[in-house]
Amino acid sequence: MKLTGYETLHCDAGWRTFSFLKLTTDAGPHGISEYNESYGSPGLSGVIENLAQRLIGSDPCAHELLSQQLYAITRQASGGMTQQAIAAIENALLDIKGKALGVPVHALLGGAIRDRLPLYWSHCGTYRMAANSAQIIGKPKLERVEDLVALGQEVRERGFQALKTNIFLFDGEPRLHIPGFGGTPGWPSLNAERSVIDALRAQLEALRAGAGPDVGILLDLNFNFKTEGYLQVTRALDDLGLFWFELDIYDPASLRRIRDALKTPVASCESLFGVRGFKPYFEHYAMDVAIIDVPWNGIWQSLKIAALAEAYEVNVAPHNFYGHLSTLMSAHLCAAVPNFRIMEIDIDDVPWKDDIVTVVPEIENGQLRVPDAPGWGTDLNEEAIRAHPPLPR
Repeated sequence: MKLTGYETLHCDAGWRTFSFLKLTTDAGPHGISEYNESYGSPGLSGVIENLAQRLIGSDPCAHELLSQQLYAITRQASGGMTQQAIAAIENALLDIKGKALGVPVHALLGGAIRDRLPLYWSHCGTYRMAANSAQIIGKPKLERVEDLVALGQEVRERGFQALKTNIFLFDGEPRLHIPGFGGTPGWPSLNAERSVIDALRAQLEALRAGAGPDVGILLDLNFNFKTEGYLQVTRALDDLGLFWFELDIYDPASLRRIRDALKTPVASCESLFGVRGFKPYFEHYAMDVAIIDVPWNGIWQSLKIAALAEAYEVNVAPHNFYGHLSTLMSAHLCAAVPNFRIMEIDIDDVPWKDDIVTVVPEIENGQLRVPDAPGWGTDLNEEAIRAHPPLPR
């Protein structure tokens, strides 16, 4: 079996674009993967296509060899979009191999340890903060902090074990606070204002009032502060009994300093690449839970990262705020690794999300059933993708 071609496909997803890679072979099975260039990776499709062209005529089942070849020829610019491109190709290769052998991808990783995965509702309320995205998902816009009580109740009633929220401000026009991405005031100094800390406490208490005592609450602080600011925010909220604080910082010693100051667990590392990127964070014992992005790293590389995490007695969780294909890709990793913690998933989304794939993730009582069909267990509905062409952004 040889690789014969490649194609990138794109679909409007409301406030971003869903992107996919399709690899074809001369023996029938094709492979698919989901990747993302809507957040920090413009031009990624071109990198993927350039690297995929080099593999035409190769054996798709030799995915480790091909990944190592691609790493070698891009060694001087490793990580970043280069690794994301290699990951997209690697993930599609694993889908081909699973289909060719008639087994799910998790069987290629050693087999499923569990058949159901606990989920947390990610970006809970985030897409309801803006009128355009709230209208797309068919939910009312959040206008005041009291609206979060009903949202927390919705999470509980739908059976989710936990929810993750971002920073919301309701003083004036309701808005997200995301200075770490240059999107709101506070950049580039990234200081923690007292008003933001007070707003966060009110937000978390409202969600708790609706969700009740048994639903875990995770707070995603992203890259929005520096070490001083993270310490101010997390210490001020450490008494709330949160599931974890999630934050990103590119210095493992600083992350360890933050972790040591808290009772609440710390999750991090979603923006790192490969075992080389994660290794210094494990050596510093910088986090309680390591977050691995399967579309960014590739599932085979992600398995290596999870194995390294296990050596340090650290659990892992996937970074998964993309479409259904990414959810199923991440589910195969979560099913196979012993040190799995909990899985992220976006629930609020565009109404045509289910149409994009032939088999959607099966969720019941806040848990995802691990797919058992060959490959990822789904395929792309290219007609539905073409029906929703990406919009210029």
